[in-house]
Amino acid sequence: MAPKREFQVPPEMERFLCDKLVDPSQPIAERFRALFSLRNLSGSSVRDALILAMRDSSNLLAHESAFALGQIQDVEAVPALEKVLNDLSVHPIVRHEAAEALGAIGLVSTIPILRRSLVSDPAEEVRETCELALRRIEVQTSIDNGSETSSEVESPFLSVDPALPMSQNFSVVQLREVILNEKEGIYERYAALFALRNHGGEEAICAIIASLGARSALLRHEVAYVLGQLQDKAASIALSEVLKNIKEHPMVRHEAAEALGSIADHDSVALLEEFTRDPEPIVSQSCEVALSMLDFERCGKPFEFFYMQAPEVA
Repeated sequence: MAPKREFQVPPEMERFLCDKLVDPSQPIAERFRALFSLRNLSGSSVRDALILAMRDSSNLLAHESAFALGQIQDVEAVPALEKVLNDLSVHPIVRHEAAEALGAIGLVSTIPILRRSLVSDPAEEVRETCELALRRIEVQTSIDNGSETSSEVESPFLSVDPALPMSQNFSVVQLREVILNEKEGIYERYAALFALRNHGGEEAICAIIASLGARSALLRHEVAYVLGQLQDKAASIALSEVLKNIKEHPMVRHEAAEALGSIADHDSVALLEEFTRDPEPIVSQSCEVALSMLDFERCGKPFEFFYMQAPEVA
């Protein structure tokens, strides 16, 4: 399991963050600052704020809140995540993230609901996420029971990933074959992706970039996310093409935007500024958030609120 950062903050800071997250009058970048701060905390107030934010009118914020609940791995959030997954009025990007969060939390009791959504949800990306979550729970349960050996190695990325990486015994060439093979299951291709990410190096990054051509939008979005983690400028051109492709799934374009913000070369920044006017809110808001994060980075300040004082309460 990936290590998680957890911080203790004063109660007034926690209230400030929770209030800012759920306040629709706040700019989207400010709400994301609160969200990114809260996912390093835990407790009932944090959980309740994230659960409320999963129903926000911003699908970008709602899906990121579901992601945060999965990263925190708070079992008390499971009922709310299940309700979101079951609610077909919720945008697929949010339902997908709720399913992924259930997989990250890993309760065996969530298997029936994931199986139902696997066969009944109208969105392919949600069905594929349910398949991923089911396999993750199955693999993790086998490891916990001692019937399977974990292949997971400590990585520099502080995230609970939706699949455990394939064994280090696989070469980059073999991993490339798996991730590019359309006949492989989604879990196996994800496992190859995270193994390539952890391996690093030019050959591995080239394999990851090549998988942006996969048929699965779910896999493409995770590939863009991983390229953002790696922050390698070699991916800029490919990610830029993804962001500019208005026919691409919004969840993929959104991850490409955030990845370009992480890479932050001149051309990437100019493209992000252009696409803050994209008609798809998931994309335009992603560009806004990415540019805001860059502004803080250039000033040498953290995007999170932890090292800043909350305003005095009147």
